[in-house]
Amino acid sequence: MMNYIYGPIPSRRLGKSLGISPISKKTCNLSCVYCQLGLTDKMTNDFTDEFKLEDILLELKTVLDAGEDVDVVSIVGDGEPTLYQHLEELIEGIKMITDEPVAVITNGTRFNNDKVYKALLKADIVLPSIDAYDEESFVKINRPHKSLEYQKVVDGLIKFSHDYQGKLWLETMVVEGINDSLEAVEGFKKLLGLIKYDKYYLNSPVRPPALKSCKPTTHEQMEKMAKKLGGINIDHLADPKFFSFIKDDYEAILSIIKRHPMNQFELKAFLDSRKNPDNEYIFKRLKEDIRIECINYKKYDTYRFKVGEYK
Repeated sequence: MMNYIYGPIPSRRLGKSLGISPISKKTCNLSCVYCQLGLTDKMTNDFTDEFKLEDILLELKTVLDAGEDVDVVSIVGDGEPTLYQHLEELIEGIKMITDEPVAVITNGTRFNNDKVYKALLKADIVLPSIDAYDEESFVKINRPHKSLEYQKVVDGLIKFSHDYQGKLWLETMVVEGINDSLEAVEGFKKLLGLIKYDKYYLNSPVRPPALKSCKPTTHEQMEKMAKKLGGINIDHLADPKFFSFIKDDYEAILSIIKRHPMNQFELKAFLDSRKNPDNEYIFKRLKEDIRIECINYKKYDTYRFKVGEYK
């Protein structure tokens, strides 16, 4: 099983994305109410170098040498990837191995750190989250580390957007009762007017969130917000098939759901694409695996690793 590389997995924005996770699971400076990986259990805003750069790059080269086509290499992490001490060297190393674009998916809170700022300037695509329109909504939806200040976070993103030469794609996770009001729309509109960006996506929690009280806003409200803010409702984008280099079907599924929980339909499509002869056995095995939790959400089952069980 791969330690740092997973996929390629489908991305509704990036196509077939080969993911890199340079930090351990749930190492983050936020504990967002909607997080599909569950509650943050390693809350920090300090750099980490737990994983060796050379080990990550060696594993990446091994996967790419296998010959599978990918559309992008994404540094996304099991928490916040900009906490990785060697992010700049990682981006440079990836570009020495492949000509595919390098994307960094980030919660957008560390642009005011000079080291992070310099590293992200070297990525081809940066995809920051922008879930809050003021300090109050920032605390409610993102539940930040005590060292983070909303205005400094926003100022860093604004400055970066005007210096950055690559593609900047923003995303807002819309949560009912927190950032879907008329006041929120006006707040986001004002904020977006200060940022130089290429695309703006609105998303909603389609997988089981960290807090059960977290609910997606209505489809109608998402449509209204997208229209008023000139954004793209991500629900409209196609969702291609999952993929894994791992030959064993069960191990392949585990390698994916470590970082990207899968619902029952995604699992079935994945198994069918690999011509698995006994899907029922795989589902039974997942439900019996003590490391995995099966959560029924929005009328379908979603499978993910339990917090603390991912090694």
